[in-house]
Amino acid sequence: MQAGDGQTQRLPIWSFAAERFSSADRILSTILARQAERYGERTLFVFGDTRWSYAETAAIAAASAGRLMQAGIRAGDRVALMSANRPEFLEIYLGCAWMGAITVPINTALRGIQLSHILRNSTPKLLVIETALLPALETVEKDVAPPTLIWTMEALPPCGGAVPTAAVSPGDTVAILYTSGTTGPSKGVCCPQAQLFWWGVYSARALGIVEGDVLFTTLPLFHTNALNAFYQAMLNGCTYVLEPKFSASGFWAAARRHHATVGYLLGAMAVILLSQPQSGDDREHGMRVALGGGVPGQFHAPFLERFGVPLVDGYASTETNFVFASRIPSDHPGTMGYLAEGAEARIVDPNDAVLPDGQAGELLLRSTEPFAFATGYFGMPEKTVEAWQNLWFHSGDRVVRDGDGNYRFVDRMKDSIRRRGENVSSWEVEQVLLKHPAIAACAIYPLPSELGEDEVAAAILLESGLTLEPVEVVRHCEGQLAYFAVPRFVRFVTEMPLTENGKIKKVSLRDAGKTEDTWDREAAGYKIRRS
Repeated sequence: MQAGDGQTQRLPIWSFAAERFSSADRILSTILARQAERYGERTLFVFGDTRWSYAETAAIAAASAGRLMQAGIRAGDRVALMSANRPEFLEIYLGCAWMGAITVPINTALRGIQLSHILRNSTPKLLVIETALLPALETVEKDVAPPTLIWTMEALPPCGGAVPTAAVSPGDTVAILYTSGTTGPSKGVCCPQAQLFWWGVYSARALGIVEGDVLFTTLPLFHTNALNAFYQAMLNGCTYVLEPKFSASGFWAAARRHHATVGYLLGAMAVILLSQPQSGDDREHGMRVALGGGVPGQFHAPFLERFGVPLVDGYASTETNFVFASRIPSDHPGTMGYLAEGAEARIVDPNDAVLPDGQAGELLLRSTEPFAFATGYFGMPEKTVEAWQNLWFHSGDRVVRDGDGNYRFVDRMKDSIRRRGENVSSWEVEQVLLKHPAIAACAIYPLPSELGEDEVAAAILLESGLTLEPVEVVRHCEGQLAYFAVPRFVRFVTEMPLTENGKIKKVSLRDAGKTEDTWDREAAGYKIRRS
């Protein structure tokens, strides 16, 4: 059935996107150029007073590619971006994708060991950074060579002449997105051009997006969610509205101002909105659905009742795609939903043997579409082989499949923590703590948050004869870690619980919970620095 067929026109565009874009066409330049021809002056992108039509966005991408090429950037070169949400971020990303360079988005909160690792691992030829974030570079370790070129977002060189689309393949890496490590540093996920195409298809399918929708996000562009929402809009003839950041008090006013029809909320965001004072205009908006991945099940019904918006459960990872989604509204609130078309899943034991329904094990995934998943970890071949053992991606998540085909997340098999939408590597936090001369050993583990996610807890064993105040532990981490990775809870122990192999038994610390001797910086009124 062709795109011009009357029956096809009545279908959601995502449902025949694979027909309109053959496997070789699933690259940014072809998608954007073809959609610009189709939609012309229709608005594609909105940020504050900035508005780009489909035609203008294609022209901006081609001109941005020209600027990069004039500066000596070539296909395959890495271009690091360290910036909050702003049009220039998207401009640089589009230019890179258009001509075959690779964007490396960097979380603006990263400092010290975390920022050093990304720059060391990705070796960007160009770093584009907000002026206000330049002091972050002073925290980078001495052995990290700076990029050859550094541009500030506020003073970008003028765009060059528009360049034609490059010879880019759907399997070529378009972005390297860093995701939290577990027993080591963060891993750079190599996301191919076609993976972002499929993100646009699968996410639109899960949310029931139709042509003309206004997609409204406050999430950061340096993460997968906000970036793939742009592809959702571009592929489906929608408008993509990007806000600078999430504001609990301003969220619904902004949604009304932009006539938003689809929203994006993760984890604690929905809970925070529910905690705001009730208002007579809580339902005075046009939003008909919102992504609600990670929102605890008990908050779905109150959110729907108060705001009139059903939350879509789902499961996705940077390495995979939007592979599980609930019905709208969810029939099992707070779960992962059902396996999506285009993906295969297994629940397995430690030997990768398949487990029956109702029995929890590790979730394994693979795609039935070419390049719909990531292709590996940049510069970490051993980690790639480990994660894709037996040609299935090993998620590190313990999951159970119910008899009706609904999947439920149980816990993490990996030593990682999820806080306010950010993954925290316990290993990275521990490396910083162990630099303190008074700390002999430490363990970072999760404790439950009031908002339904994790909080970072630290168990610390001091060197003999030395003392340390809990607040000094926090101060030691500030400036060396992202603010969201700084421990909230600190507990001093006289000995660490150990396994038979002599490793710290973190499960014992987690199971003990918040003990009487656990210090809580929030209860103590200590506010960490975010600079």
